Amino acid sequence: MMKPLMMICGAAAMFVLGAAVAAYAPIGSREPAQQVSSKTVGHAHAEGEKGHDDDGHDGEGKVEMSDAKVAASGIEIRTAQAETLHDSLVLNGILQPNQETLVQVTPRFPGVVREIKTRIGDTVEKGELLAKIESNQSLSVYEMRAPISGTVIDRQISLGEYASEQKPAFTVADVSTVWVDFSVYRRDLPRVRIGDKVLIDVADGGEPIEARLSYISPVGSSDTQSALARAVVSNDGLRLRSGLFVSARLILSAKQVALAIRASAIQSVENRSVVFVRSGDDFEVRDVELGARDAENVEIVSGLQAGERYAAANSFVVKAELGKGSASHEH
Repeated sequence: MMKPLMMICGAAAMFVLGAAVAAYAPIGSREPAQQVSSKTVGHAHAEGEKGHDDDGHDGEGKVEMSDAKVAASGIEIRTAQAETLHDSLVLNGILQPNQETLVQVTPRFPGVVREIKTRIGDTVEKGELLAKIESNQSLSVYEMRAPISGTVIDRQISLGEYASEQKPAFTVADVSTVWVDFSVYRRDLPRVRIGDKVLIDVADGGEPIEARLSYISPVGSSDTQSALARAVVSNDGLRLRSGLFVSARLILSAKQVALAIRASAIQSVENRSVVFVRSGDDFEVRDVELGARDAENVEIVSGLQAGERYAAANSFVVKAELGKGSASHEH
């Protein structure tokens, strides 16, 4: 009887001991499980970050873009350097024949046009035959000849018609120079002087033409409240055609700065002025401090070094790529 009782007591003791061990064992056993789980999550996160980098975003502040993609996107790469900033005034103008090198050829006597030797656009030499007219008074035929070398820009007679001595038959102009007439509004007139440099854009894709104002009208227009300013421009290669409109920048003052870049290169990222600096196949986001500016360039006070290459035209394309990278990194 004693032996079964002892066995029962032993079993009960073992049950109590086992329960106690079970109560405390999970606390220690859960710790390694959490550590393994944490490592697994961290590894997965690292893999995810690696995937983002493979998308072309090397991390914060950089955008990967190959030279081929840069060219296809129309991004212009320029070099930061010293520049001259200009305080300027934008003007609109029109090309006109130089009236000082233009001659209207009028018949000496009225009569019938018997022969015409030139057309509008023809280049003639001084003394070259333009037309023959039969005089009504003498019934003899006399010749009209070019008084200067130049281009026939107008003709007001036709074969067989009556030509009057009161009306020019031909206009011959030396088109090696032209006038560019600008309208200057009254508020700007006090700032404009004869001799001021003007950069003329003739909208043909070429470089601006540099000239200087040679004349400012002493009277203005009551209709437009503006006055005429004029520059005489050399017409090399007959690039300038009378009658066409042009735009120009009148240079009022100039300031040399140690470092400047194109204004189109400046982008705003999180309310910061930044420039995208080219480094290998990457564009690095660089915070810059801006100084003076003009219509084309802006001074860089800090954040960029002379000689560094940056995205000038179409830099917004790089900003868009940077935005894609920021969005993909938000978890």
